[in-house]
Amino acid sequence: MKLKQPKGSVAKRKSAVKLGPRFRRAFLFAADKHSAQTRKASSVPYIAHLMGVASLVLEFGGDEDMAIAALLHDVVEDCGGVPMLKEVGRRFGPRVAKIVDGCTDSYTDPKPAWRERKETYLRHLKKADGETRLVSAADKLNNVRSILSDYREVGESIWARFNGGREGTLWYYRSLVEEFLQHKSNRLIRELELAVQELEANARLARSYSSGEMK
Repeated sequence: MKLKQPKGSVAKRKSAVKLGPRFRRAFLFAADKHSAQTRKASSVPYIAHLMGVASLVLEFGGDEDMAIAALLHDVVEDCGGVPMLKEVGRRFGPRVAKIVDGCTDSYTDPKPAWRERKETYLRHLKKADGETRLVSAADKLNNVRSILSDYREVGESIWARFNGGREGTLWYYRSLVEEFLQHKSNRLIRELELAVQELEANARLARSYSSGEMK
């Protein structure tokens, strides 16, 4: 279900963002809904990712609604589908629900095939507004930075965690960067581009070692 809202752009922030009771309620809501979940192949509570995304959204110009959407960006996909989206709208308002909706690539359990979901999401991003794109980019940057950190520790075995494997995962993040760059670039998108380039470079180097090219 896609909530229809007029497209807009993220305005430059002129004053400090004040995070009030709504943000605190959103944090507790997200912590409760994701309480049984951890990050891929780890014991790290999933709320750590949501906090990281919210932090990036605030760092790169988002306001309270966008930070709330960052905390809740996976709650529809992982915790209830369309009924959960409606609950988000009731609790936190239509603007938050619109952004969460725009960051969601699956509303059903089981989810559609991985490649199908990712191709559909890439097409969706073409029409997404600036606020949704910022939260989505923050999500992807946090993900890639986590992959890079784990890659340095466990190496090529990291790709077994992902449905797309090495080639599919690299394709997806490369495609995301290309799509984000179709609109006006900013510091967040540049950070994402650099992180994806580093991930691709590490993968190329590992492939060269495994094939004997570096001997």
